[in-house]
Amino acid sequence: MQKMLNAKRLEYFLQVTVSGSVRGAAEQLGVDPSSVSRAVSQLEKETGLTLLERRGRGVVPSEAGHVLARYARRQQEILNEFHAELDQSKNAARGHVNMGLGEGMLDMFFHPLITNYMRQYPHITLDLNVSSVEQHVQELVEDKMDIAVLYTAHDDVRLRYHLVLPLSPIQAIVHKDHPLAQIGRPLTLTDLAPYNGATLHKRFGLRQYVQAAEASEQIQLKHVLHTSSYRALWQFANAGLGYTLCGTSFAAWFNMPDLVALPMKNPILQSRMAIVTRAGRHPSPAARSLLQYLIAEIPSLRAATQVAMMGNNET
Repeated sequence: MQKMLNAKRLEYFLQVTVSGSVRGAAEQLGVDPSSVSRAVSQLEKETGLTLLERRGRGVVPSEAGHVLARYARRQQEILNEFHAELDQSKNAARGHVNMGLGEGMLDMFFHPLITNYMRQYPHITLDLNVSSVEQHVQELVEDKMDIAVLYTAHDDVRLRYHLVLPLSPIQAIVHKDHPLAQIGRPLTLTDLAPYNGATLHKRFGLRQYVQAAEASEQIQLKHVLHTSSYRALWQFANAGLGYTLCGTSFAAWFNMPDLVALPMKNPILQSRMAIVTRAGRHPSPAARSLLQYLIAEIPSLRAATQVAMMGNNET
């Protein structure tokens, strides 16, 4: 039996099972009855099975015919879905995109970046998942997500990196009256070790940077707060409870003037962000339009953010 069966013959056969006769199928299809008969005969020859049985003046599927009919319906449904999606996606101004954004990226990029995109493309719908790097990578690999903006410490061969940009270095964020603020030089993890710290859960990119730094300096920091919220990290430090290792990109959004950012000596704590898709996957027109928009707009937005941060630091 051939592995692939002719789609037109399957269409004719399926119509016979619906109409109950070759002549009725021919009328529905607008073809000569002999064309339908030949199609069914050829399918029986290719499968080596009897597909139809006579019943009164008409025909009904045999047991094998019922199996083939189920297969033909599934194939037809898949083909119909394909054409429907193709028609919808020919115009990149319509469609749907599943996007992942780290919790730490939300304040930086949702407004005005994503909101401006939605204003430009009002007929493209977005599913915005705010979660960890680990979760985003898993969903990208499983094709549950189209695009993600990640705060990532290392490359993953399963992903395609469309844009990689350095972010502000990871620094020790402390209250201005904290003893660490009095040291006056770039800090090592040994300097931090005596004090309580706050950090993100292990599945987050920031925590992966911190773990890599701990391994390089062969030291384990004392974290008394583990969270999924960047804001909680800063509020922990603002309350004078200890330090957190974090990028200073959030300073403009969190507005906590009593906090200071202390430089770290470890070169591993140089963070970066990346716009990624699954390697080998061809994005839909809608996803491609968002991808191109992010690649074009994020560098300029990042530059404007750094200028704003410099202004805040001066004041």
